[in-house]
Amino acid sequence: MDAVQVHSNLIDEPRISRKLAIVPAYNEEGTIQWVVRSIRSQCPDFDVLVVDDGSTDATARHAAEAGADVIVHPFNLGIGGAMQSGFRHAFRCGYGTAVQVDGDGQHDPEEILNLVAAMASNGVDMAAGSRFLEDSGYRAPLGRRIGIRLFSVVLSAICGQRITDPTSGFRLCNRRAIELFARDYPHDYPEVEAILMVHAHRLRMKEVPVRMHPRRDGRSSITSGESIYYMIKVFLAIIVGLFRRRPVPEAGAEAPVTAERGI
Repeated sequence: MDAVQVHSNLIDEPRISRKLAIVPAYNEEGTIQWVVRSIRSQCPDFDVLVVDDGSTDATARHAAEAGADVIVHPFNLGIGGAMQSGFRHAFRCGYGTAVQVDGDGQHDPEEILNLVAAMASNGVDMAAGSRFLEDSGYRAPLGRRIGIRLFSVVLSAICGQRITDPTSGFRLCNRRAIELFARDYPHDYPEVEAILMVHAHRLRMKEVPVRMHPRRDGRSSITSGESIYYMIKVFLAIIVGLFRRRPVPEAGAEAPVTAERGI
């Protein structure tokens, strides 16, 4: 995780009152400029960091040309590894708020302000965009809908609150959640297990209805034929997550990552 290139003139500047959009991207040269420019246009108070996760195309160059800071992984780590790099950057630079916006164009930057408003009005540590809390017109393939529904039932029971879109990566985190995820973030299929982490660490989350769009370019890393394999692996991750020991902060305290080396 430490073997990365960082293209940024401001990496050491403390910005506790600032906000950061983390954009994980792998071979997204066809969409990354649209994503970066849309974030900068819709949410000008957010800085933009693109984490190029070992792309073999011109993703990093296009992101920099659009005005983003860029972290370049020398090889592909997966979405979890890309996001942990982003959270470490956010933590190290003192950001108070960070949002994940995927580089494929599915997340609508206009919806970021709804996440910000929900966090402010509800006092939560993480505001998660949901495609299914209201009828947004989003239609996932049948296999994915079944998997999402199963994960929703299981996580709702574990967390004691309704979870409608457990595979959504469109999430806004406050400083406390940034610190937690900078130290420890699941790497394989992280969206579901991250909800378990938030629950285990006594952080609070709230879902917010949002619009999402089909990919603007390229293809998903999970095809319909891989959906069953994906579901099995995620259920295993849930089981492991339930029994995995992680340090739990005292109520009201921030997640204990400041003492971790390498952050």
